[in-house]
Amino acid sequence: MSTERRAPLDRRRVADTALKLLNETGLDGLSLRTIARELDVKAPALYWHFKDKQALLDEMATEMYRRMVAGTPLDPADTWRERLLKANHGLRTCLLAYRDGAKVFSGSRFTGAVHAEYMEGTLRLFTAAGFTLAQAVRATTTTYQFTLGFVTEEQGVEPLPGERREGYDMDERARLLADYPLAAAAGAEIFTDWDRHYEESLDLVIAGIAAAYGLD
Repeated sequence: MSTERRAPLDRRRVADTALKLLNETGLDGLSLRTIARELDVKAPALYWHFKDKQALLDEMATEMYRRMVAGTPLDPADTWRERLLKANHGLRTCLLAYRDGAKVFSGSRFTGAVHAEYMEGTLRLFTAAGFTLAQAVRATTTTYQFTLGFVTEEQGVEPLPGERREGYDMDERARLLADYPLAAAAGAEIFTDWDRHYEESLDLVIAGIAAAYGLD
């Protein structure tokens, strides 16, 4: 009989396992039963930690956030523009690391106060730069929501880097829209070269924030 001891089952271990499975199953295929099987426990054991799938998604999003913060060191000397660029690049990188990563993150509620220190530092930086608190919140949430929405659409076409869903072949799209040449040509701007598209779009959002609030 094996004497190897299992690691104790806790919320973070379950979330870690769920994130590992996410790339295989996608969000729709991820269930507490699937995770329990991977952990070699009975499904009811997980209900001690999570009352339902949304509670699990909350913990998964929290773990994703922990990893994002760990991989995105922020400099107190950042300008507000630099902070928005770093934070949103870090968020996009984090979301793209998982199939349906943006869907997991969207609408989830962080467990505990893991985000508070990061948020506090960013709001202090913005208010010191001349933003009111309300303006700082609008600026940071607008760019956050832009990134989340962008990656949701990006993963709808490419669930993982190098993987492309059926129906997004640009040559086929151009043939179908042959009578609408501008719409056909726009496909390359919408459904390819995601990195460039994201960089240019984020720059537009940040320029709009600067113009709206009269800040450099």
